[in-house]
Formats: sequence, C-alpha cells, structure tokens
Amino acid sequence: MPPPASDNSTVLSPGVLEIDLGALVANYRDICARAEGAQVGAAVKANAYGLGIEPVVKALQGAGCKRFFVATVTEGIELKTIARSAEVIVLNGLMPGDEGVFLEHRLVPVLNDMEQVERWRQAGQGAPCIIHVDTGMNRLGLAPEEAGALASNLHGLNLVEIMSHLACAGQIDHPQNAAQLALFNEVIPMYPYVRKSLANSAGVLLGPAYHFDAVRVGIALYGGNPTHGVANPFAPVVTAKARVLQQRWIDPPATIGYEALYTVDGRMRLATVAAGYADGLPTPLTNHGQGFVAGYHVPMVGRVSMDLITLDVTIASEDATTPGELIELIGPNVLLDQQADAGGLISYEVLTGLGRRFERHYSGG
Repeated sequence: MPPPASDNSTVLSPGVLEIDLGALVANYRDICARAEGAQVGAAVKANAYGLGIEPVVKALQGAGCKRFFVATVTEGIELKTIARSAEVIVLNGLMPGDEGVFLEHRLVPVLNDMEQVERWRQAGQGAPCIIHVDTGMNRLGLAPEEAGALASNLHGLNLVEIMSHLACAGQIDHPQNAAQLALFNEVIPMYPYVRKSLANSAGVLLGPAYHFDAVRVGIALYGGNPTHGVANPFAPVVTAKARVLQQRWIDPPATIGYEALYTVDGRMRLATVAAGYADGLPTPLTNHGQGFVAGYHVPMVGRVSMDLITLDVTIASEDATTPGELIELIGPNVLLDQQADAGGLISYEVLTGLGRRFERHYSGG
C-alpha cells in the first residue's frame, strides 16, 4: 500500500487540482481596476476553462460580477441553473430552431450574421440581443458594411450591445490592434444608445482606448498571461499535482517510453507519474515539460502517454518521490505559461484540459 499523501488528499485519486478562488477574485478585482468605468464580464465557457463552472461563477458573483459569457446554448442553460439572475451571453450565436430555448432560459444571443438577425427580429419578442461586428478576426460576425446597413433598421430588435473581438491583442505592438480599433470606431457611432465592447483579457492591457463600456475576460481571471513577452500581472489560480506510481534506478544503455524518444546517458532515478494527455498534458511536452518536487525542478523524459509521464527525479530526495507522493506539474513553481511554452502550446490548451480525473480542492473566494 502507498503511504498517505503529504497533503491529506485521497490517495486513490491519480492527482489533485487545487483551485484558489481567492486568487480568482483578486484577478477579477485587478481587471475591474484596470478597466475602470467599463463593466467586466467573465468568460466561463468550457466549464470555466476546466476549473468547474459552479464554484467559479459563485465566487465571481460574490465579487460583484453580473455578466457571464459561454460558447454554447447547452453551457448557457447549465449556467442559468447556477446563476439565475445573471446576464448569460452565448457567443456562438443563434442556431435555427434555438429561438425558443433562448427565450425560455433568458439567454442573450450574440447575432453573428444577418440571417440570425432576421430570425431574432421575428422570434425574439423584444428580448435583448448583441450584434457582433467582424473587424479583422474573420471568424464570426457581420461585415462592417452589414452593420452599417442594419443601423438604419433596428425595428423589432432590443439591441443592448455591439461587440467585436481582437485577433492580436496578446502582441502589444501588433499593427492589427490599432487597425481593428479604428474600424470599430468607424462603426459604433451608428449605434449611439447601446454598450460597446472590444477588449478581451489582453485587450484590457492595451489601455483605456480599448475598454469602451464593457470588457470580457477569460484567461486573465484564471491566472494565465494574456500578453506575450511581458511579466504576468495576474495571480496563479491553479495548482495541478499528480501521484508517483513507481520509482526506479535505470542505467545506460536504455531508452524511456513509447518510440524510445529519450536515451539515458547516465544513471538515473526515474519516477513514473499518474498523468498523461488524457489529463491535459499534451504530447508536445515530451522531453520538454517539467515538474517540481522537494525544492527541485525535474524534467519530463520520454513520451507523454495517455495516462503516464516519466520524470528524472535523480536530484530530488528519494523519500519525496515514493509511490503516492505528489509532484507539482502546474502551480507556483511550474507556471502555467512556462509549461505551455515548453510544449509550444498556449496556456488555454493546457488549462482547459487539466485534471479530468483529478480530485478538485477549492479554497478562498
């Protein structure tokens, strides 16, 4: 039998996901201060970026957040059972036949093309809606000329907001930021009596010119760095730890893992840990990721597999890596963005996939 884990979590679980709701709330308040005068809405799509929609939303509501953004109607319905009084906005738009569902659950659709606009005009019964104008992302949204034509015929629409989305806000000096801002500023005078919204997490950090009446933030709330090449101003929210299943000494010549992608060049103590790509550690972390245990950073060696990774723990205390002990994979010592960068990924990919099989612990908030 493995010894009890040092943090008193259930030994039977393959790992632990620690979620600091106090840090989440601190990040929300930080964003409110940076975007002073703008209403701050929280993106809680994909189960609040994998952290659990109910505790995240309740913590944010307690801090004063009243607007929440989801991707799908199903997510919106779930959120309404948690936060009945909240404004719940569905970013992916209004699919044919969903009009009644939006009305029944008091969801706010983001209308992304003229066909959606006309269906909501006919079926929306005066319920609120938001218009998305594409200023350069070229994914969803009305073309600027369509938005201009619509501005002269809003009959039957309870339009509460016009929004767009920045494509390159994470790169502070990218010229597309200014180009999108200029185009948005050309469109919005046609809609004088509704909220305007452009900035995401990275957009908030571009400054007041991008803030308008409302901002919608995601990765910054959860402790990720929305901007490339600068220090992260937001507090870490997530710590992910996985259990050691076995440790062993190996000697060269030897290779580790599928496809023999790591060759041992000296005597090594190897820890096999209960986490893999099914738990949000994608295969590009092979031979590039790291963990932290007993005061030391320890490298991932060998291919990341579905349920297992292997770490070179030679430098760490042998007592700290016995079966049942936990190794930090994301947290204060292995930052989310550092782990993502190590695998050539973005923090969103790592965060949303973390801990599907892990025991969740919530604190603060």
